[in-house]
Amino acid sequence: MWHFNLDNVNLYAYKENAFTKDECKKIIDIAKKQKLKTGLLGTKNNKDSNVRDSKICWLREEQEEVKWIYRRIADIVLSINSKFFNFDLLGISESLQFTNYKAPSGKYGKHIDRAYGITVRKLSVSIQLTDPKKYKGGELRLYDGADKHGLVMNKNQGTLVVFPSYVLHEVSPVTKGERNSLVAWIQGNQFK
Repeated sequence: MWHFNLDNVNLYAYKENAFTKDECKKIIDIAKKQKLKTGLLGTKNNKDSNVRDSKICWLREEQEEVKWIYRRIADIVLSINSKFFNFDLLGISESLQFTNYKAPSGKYGKHIDRAYGITVRKLSVSIQLTDPKKYKGGELRLYDGADKHGLVMNKNQGTLVVFPSYVLHEVSPVTKGERNSLVAWIQGNQFK
């Protein structure tokens, strides 16, 4: 076969200072006013603390106090997508997930963010809300098959990381303190 186009989809991209320290604190405060619930696994809503040990809540688009967060994520992701992925995107159709990982075992083992029978997640977004000096461990790691230890993503507070939702990734155990993050999934039409 004579190929017309080469694959130019990057494993990930990121933007430092996507959110300021004050904005990160504001997001944490908004989320922690809600009741945090145990993070579940997959579409069957299983609990298995050996795989996932975290507390979550949802920041919904209709909440007036979070609309600015959606707008910021959308603007940054559209820019990043055009440079690093070039996926056909529709928008954010799921609520934002605030996640809290606490020592000594807060984590989310290796997984992907797509599943059969849900909307087509094309890009996953993870926003680092906590100052990395306030916790140990808790690295977001992406796996491309070349490195069995995974690629550690930027932990600077306010950094937004984007990667295709089919990429294997994990959050390693938090061994001291607590790590807070905000996750979004960007939907699109079926891959073809």
